[in-house]
Amino acid sequence: MSRAVRSRDIGAREASEAVLAQGMARGDAACVAEVYRRWAPLVRVLARRGLGDSAEAEDVTQQVFLAAWRGRAGYRPELGSTAAWLSGITRRRVADALAARTRRAALLDRAATRPFAPCEDADAVVDRVLVSQELARLPVPQRTVLRLAFYEDLTQPQIAERTGLPLGTVKSHARRGMQRLNHRLRDHSPQR
Repeated sequence: MSRAVRSRDIGAREASEAVLAQGMARGDAACVAEVYRRWAPLVRVLARRGLGDSAEAEDVTQQVFLAAWRGRAGYRPELGSTAAWLSGITRRRVADALAARTRRAALLDRAATRPFAPCEDADAVVDRVLVSQELARLPVPQRTVLRLAFYEDLTQPQIAERTGLPLGTVKSHARRGMQRLNHRLRDHSPQR
């Protein structure tokens, strides 16, 4: 192959890359698809090398192209090649994935070293499950008020402030919800 032919091929490839880069920056779907077709293998290899896991590398590859799509307005083709831009995004996504992996491992280690609480009374566990089920059956406003009161230990004025409901409405929802829970739980209690 002659030098002139080789030079013409390189020039055509660079021109093609410039057109794709500009199309990518504009959000042209055909250009984005071609950018993915051309550079996804590179991104996948970089992610695989950095993570050592094919499945995670596949996830990172998708994240890279999603980030490229979202950040396309800030992409400046004149500052560097598309491959370099995508490689930079890939390095950041790999670092994020490694950090997340480290956080997960630390959480698992802490969970493994935490002493287990003694077994609770079976009746108490059954009661708690039953209350949760009955609470879930209440209308949404009553359920919301009672959950905020019991699980987050909020007072009725605090519930009114958090939900934006009038204090009287919060009190009504709490009273009606408690009455319904009392009635339903009484139906479930064994006769003694």
